[in-house]
Amino acid sequence: MKLTIILAPYDSGYYHGGCGRGPDAIVAGGLVEELTLHGHDVIVVDIGEIGNEQGREISTGFAVCSAISEKITASRKDGRLPVVLCGNCLTAVGAVAGESADSIVWADQHGDLNTPETSTYGFLDGMALATVIGLCWRPMANAVPGFKPLEASRCMLVDARDLDAGERHTLEGLPILHGTCAEAPGLADRLAAAGGHRTHLHIDLDIHDPEVLQANRYAWPGGPNPDELRESMRDVAASLPVVGITISAYDPAFDAKGDVPPAVGRLLVDVLDALRKKA
Repeated sequence: MKLTIILAPYDSGYYHGGCGRGPDAIVAGGLVEELTLHGHDVIVVDIGEIGNEQGREISTGFAVCSAISEKITASRKDGRLPVVLCGNCLTAVGAVAGESADSIVWADQHGDLNTPETSTYGFLDGMALATVIGLCWRPMANAVPGFKPLEASRCMLVDARDLDAGERHTLEGLPILHGTCAEAPGLADRLAAAGGHRTHLHIDLDIHDPEVLQANRYAWPGGPNPDELRESMRDVAASLPVVGITISAYDPAFDAKGDVPPAVGRLLVDVLDALRKKA
């Protein structure tokens, strides 16, 4: 397959800080070589430094989304599948926009379904999926080239086990598909039946069981091991028309042995193999 690896090295408005160091670390860990070894034609592009030096989380976060949308649009014109490596989950807003996605799989230990009205901490990334489905930050999201909020019925939330009361209330009131990693393949069939023709696959690396693989500081008990996640996402990709992927939230400071980059390589190899078999 022809792939564009797009690097968005930002975390909460800061360039190459925290999880913003993850994209470069994953590439340095051999991702391109791994994908090339499996027959993929890979190019790497970086959105570079954008926004302003003050590191404003909200304005810079949405500027990153706009830059991602534009890079993906260019990638699509070249017939390449976009794979975005990013620090923040909010970046998926730009990916959905650039891909003209109409459905989404959100694999994450968090629900990311808070809004400014429900959030206890005001953490923008905790509102990422809520933004994708149009619950908040609508004027800023609508300014991202190509963005249209997705219907909640075409949203699948995988293994979100760290949910606060506000997110649980939101989930109860919306037709979002929600289940464990093991249940994801079955949920994917239901998502396909909901009418999605262009699905974005978002994977936050803290979905993993931190006792096996810790990607960042947001460790919460439980979750799949890397083999279980790979199998689940491979089956999901085999069932759905995936048009792009985001991989987010890797902070190398919490991965002393460098276990995460090769795990990402194996994950993408399996997901892309499932997509290639459908082509």
